[in-house]
Amino acid sequence: MGRLIAVVLFIAVLVPGVLLARAWGLAAGRRAIAGVAVEMVEPTAQGMETLHRQAQHGRRIRRLGFLLGVAGVIGSVVMFAEASVFLWAPALAVGLLLGVLLAEATRPRPRWKVAVPTRRPRRGEQISVLLLWTMRAGAVAEVVTAATLWSSGDLDPPVARAALAVPVLAWLLAELALLRVLIRPLPAEGADVPVDEALRTWTAHLAVAAASVLTLLPLGTLLLVAGIDLGDRISAGVDLRPVALVAGGFSALASGLAVAGFLLTWLRPVRFSARALAG
Repeated sequence: MGRLIAVVLFIAVLVPGVLLARAWGLAAGRRAIAGVAVEMVEPTAQGMETLHRQAQHGRRIRRLGFLLGVAGVIGSVVMFAEASVFLWAPALAVGLLLGVLLAEATRPRPRWKVAVPTRRPRRGEQISVLLLWTMRAGAVAEVVTAATLWSSGDLDPPVARAALAVPVLAWLLAELALLRVLIRPLPAEGADVPVDEALRTWTAHLAVAAASVLTLLPLGTLLLVAGIDLGDRISAGVDLRPVALVAGGFSALASGLAVAGFLLTWLRPVRFSARALAG
C-alpha cells in the first residue's frame, strides 16, 4: 500500500510540470500572433528605426552575457582547478541567460511620438499571469530550498551563495523588464501599435522564460539532492517526503528544460519583411 501511495504521489507532483509546459506552448502561439500582426501593417520611419535599434541592442548585450559566462568558467577554474570541468556548462549557461535578462531590462525607449492622452496596456495583454506568478513562485521556492539546505549543512557555503544569488538576480531583472514594458505609453501612430505590442510581448516572454530557467533548474537539482539524501537516512517505516522531493525535482528539471527549449527559438528579434503586403 505504501508503494502505491508513493507512485500516486510521484505522478501527482509531476503534473504541474506538464501543465507548465502546456502553458508555455500557448505562450508561443501568442508570440507568433504578435509577430504576424507586425507583418500586416507598414510601420512608420520611427517604427522601423525602433525595430533596428532594438535588434542591435539585444545582440550587443547578449554578447556581454556570453563574456560573463566565459568569465564564470575562468573563475571556476581558478577556484576549483580540474574539478571545475563540471561547472563550465552551467557557468556559461548562466552568463548567457543573464545576458538575455540584461538585454530585456535595458531596452532603449522607442523614439516615436506617444499617444495623448497617455495610454498603457494591461499586463494580461503581454503575457499570461499564470506564467508570471509561476516564475515568482519558483524563485521563492528555490530561495527557501537553498536556505534550508544551507542551514542544515547539506550545501557548502559557496554553492549555497550561488544558488541564492543567481535566481534572485534573475528575478529582479525580469521584474524590471516587465515593469518597463508595462509603464511605457502606447505610440500615437496606429501603424506602430502592432510593433509596440510585439516588442512588449517579446520582452515579457523572454524575461519570464530566462528567469524561470534560472530558478527551475537549480530548484530541481536541490530537490533531487535533498530527496536522495533524505532517502538514504531513512532505514525503516514509510516516509513519503523523499518521494515528494525527488518527484518535485524531476518536475522542476523537466519544466526548466521545456522552457529553455522555447527560449532558444525566441531569441530572434521582431522583424518586418512586408511579405503580407507584397502578397
